[in-house]
Amino acid sequence: MSVDPDCGDRQSPELSEEYSRMERWMDDHPEFVHDYFARKAKKSMVDGWLLAHAFNHSPGLHIQSDNNSSDSNSRNNSGTNTPVRKISAQEFDKGDTLDPIVSTVDGLPTFLGPSSVPSSQSSTNNKCQRRSRSELKALDEKELMYELVIDICNDLDVTSLCHKILQNVCILIDADRCSLFLVHGSGTEEKHLVSKLFDVNAETSLEEVSENRESIRIAWGTGIIGYVAKTGEPQNIPDAYKDPLFSDEVDIRMGYKTRSILSMPIKDCAGKVIGVAQAVNKSSVENEPFNEHDEKVFGYYLAFCGIGLKNAQLYEKSLLENRRNQVLLDLARVIFEEQSNVANLIYKIMMHTQSLLQCQRCQVMLIEDLSKGIFSQVFDLENTDFDNSDTFNRNWPAEPRFPIHIGISGHVATTGETLNIPDASKDKRFYTKADEESSFVTKSILCMPIKNSSNRVIGVAQLTNKLDATAFNKNDENLFEAFAIFCGMGINNTQMYETAIRAMAKRRIALECLSYHATVPADEANKLKTLTIPLANDFNLLDYTFSDFGLDDDDTLRASIRMFLDLNLVERFRINYEVLCRWLMSVKKNYRNVTYHNWRHAFNVAQTMFCMLKKGQMDNVFTDRERLALMVGCLCHDLDHRGTNNQFQKESMSPLADLYSTSTLEHHHFDQCIMILSTKGNDILSNLKQNEYEDVINLLEGAILSTDLALYFKFRGTFFDLVGSGKANWSTREDRDLLRSMMMTASDVSAITKPWEVQLAVADLIANEFFEQGDMEKAQFKIKPMDMMDRDKKDHLPDMQVNFIDVICMPIYKAMSDVSPHMRPLLDGCKKNRSNWESMSTQTNKHSEDEKENEKHDEEEKVSEEKDEMASS
Repeated sequence: MSVDPDCGDRQSPELSEEYSRMERWMDDHPEFVHDYFARKAKKSMVDGWLLAHAFNHSPGLHIQSDNNSSDSNSRNNSGTNTPVRKISAQEFDKGDTLDPIVSTVDGLPTFLGPSSVPSSQSSTNNKCQRRSRSELKALDEKELMYELVIDICNDLDVTSLCHKILQNVCILIDADRCSLFLVHGSGTEEKHLVSKLFDVNAETSLEEVSENRESIRIAWGTGIIGYVAKTGEPQNIPDAYKDPLFSDEVDIRMGYKTRSILSMPIKDCAGKVIGVAQAVNKSSVENEPFNEHDEKVFGYYLAFCGIGLKNAQLYEKSLLENRRNQVLLDLARVIFEEQSNVANLIYKIMMHTQSLLQCQRCQVMLIEDLSKGIFSQVFDLENTDFDNSDTFNRNWPAEPRFPIHIGISGHVATTGETLNIPDASKDKRFYTKADEESSFVTKSILCMPIKNSSNRVIGVAQLTNKLDATAFNKNDENLFEAFAIFCGMGINNTQMYETAIRAMAKRRIALECLSYHATVPADEANKLKTLTIPLANDFNLLDYTFSDFGLDDDDTLRASIRMFLDLNLVERFRINYEVLCRWLMSVKKNYRNVTYHNWRHAFNVAQTMFCMLKKGQMDNVFTDRERLALMVGCLCHDLDHRGTNNQFQKESMSPLADLYSTSTLEHHHFDQCIMILSTKGNDILSNLKQNEYEDVINLLEGAILSTDLALYFKFRGTFFDLVGSGKANWSTREDRDLLRSMMMTASDVSAITKPWEVQLAVADLIANEFFEQGDMEKAQFKIKPMDMMDRDKKDHLPDMQVNFIDVICMPIYKAMSDVSPHMRPLLDGCKKNRSNWESMSTQTNKHSEDEKENEKHDEEEKVSEEKDEMASS
């Protein structure tokens, strides 16, 4: 039933009565109304409610439904319907001119103006204008009370005000010493009292009490002070040592004898206790206690003091609120200045957080995907790591550190709750091994979730150990919560920016690849399909000394087909023969015409892998899918190589470096491999089942990425230990993962195992490609390249080859021969070439020494001749 609220006067009496009964029933059942609205309300209805409440229209405001014209729909759906909290600049004109919101410090805009200091100067001036103690005592009681009230009424500095109050109390009731305690804590935070000023007499200056101020904390309801605060009742104690609430601890520490005590509550205008003032000992008569008149005068004066103290606290709080807002605005400015890099953004946030909250350690842990159960990045900063300058060395971890489900941070990440833990050692959620594995001792923790605009947890921020050794309090929580909100917005925006940059880089690379490459036409693949495929022995494919020098490009393609046939990959995975031919030709076409990292190199790597699988009998170790992934990985492992290494991509700020931060080229080779495999007519994996396909792709990615020597160095120690211990179990996936990675490296550098004449020719190709990169570095970056890429150091090639063999090649081939004696020829070939390179190095060094000796001899003869000429002249 549709009802028009504006037509109530046109309704029949029966309908009006029915609607009235319905409305009364809904008033009595708000839960049903709320549930109905949540389930049934359309956007236009919600917009209408917001609009009505935002602009204070009458209850009869007519909001059009979804069935109205398109014009009304466009208005209802526009941003103009969003409620606005109206505020006018005229509201800020009611007082004096306000300070500028933005100021300039060191030439940079900032919201952090100078700290607002309460009127201490005015307090000092008032101090100078105050009457002396003798003048005040000469006044009658009414005049004295008036004078002392006037003295405090304009002081808004809490410390200065408390000092005046205590001095005036000493004068009013002739007390020897006075102290003032303020109430701290409210709500969920435990109430307690903290001494604002302690042990003040009529002659004590503000400077003295400020310098020597030592805070004393008293639990709520404990002792005389705690009792007065809790009950709101004054206590006049003629003999302190006979009172059960009195403790002589302070007397012993101060060397003072307390005889009588008058302790009274300080209340605000609402009657709430905000502090306690305590007078000790009459100063004029030694053992005279405080009398009833003292209580009365003390109470009258504290009534005025309570109002003044509350006003001063409100003023102080407003200054702190203003300062906090300045800090948060400045943090927002810093965050939104840095949009290009998440690591730099988090670094700045952590610097601000530690500076503000004064903690020993700050951590930010990012979550890429909560379902993966692991922090994708962990940033850790201790207060000793930086000196508030930009010279801090930001060595952030590149890989995930630990799972989400462990420890305090894990609990916060999965639940989205904030945890404030005063003693971590007593919390069962604390991951104790984190401290055991380092010298750090965790005491208190404040941990909060970082959320994006969709309220999804994208990370966790954690503070550890306040520098003053206290626990994190409610103020810390509130500030940290605001920081976490800004942090979430900044990180989310920066991640979106990085995603956009990666997408742009990927697009540029794709356009570049499309302009350079093209898939092979079907008719060219048909030509290869019709050719006869010789046997492996005809190509010498089962020999570790194989060389491609005698083969043309068509021969390399036919040899590649033979390897797939002999490994039974075509039949096992139902690979269409024509598709295989086209895929191989497309892979070949997608290699650039660079000096070394070209199709010929990829083909030779695949031949070595084929030889290890067949002749090395490693095909018995791996599954069909693993063999397929290894062969495809070898042929594709350097796709679209540019003849320059990963470091060059970073230095030249290429789109690849924007897209991949680690294993830059290897990730690109894998992406190119997937691109070709996904192209119609090249999809050799199209007949695999879904689980087979996913497994092969994962194996393929691991195979190609493992050709990054950085990963080889990372994992080879584990592999060597595994092989050396004799405990390797190749039936487990973990051990085979390591073995496949090492076999990819062994195949990739296998040119070092070839006969000497082949090795010499290949080494020349590699050196020339390196020298070409070195020439580009000299021209583009104006830097001196490393020796292996410096054309001026080409005479050092033998020495560099010996070092390359010793550091990289010899250890891997020694391990391979231990895995299978049938791979021993690789090690033998490597040893022979090392011997040859060492001999060449010796000859080169000897020749170099002879040249130096000849140059030295020529120089000596020249000097001798010059001496003879001078002597004869």
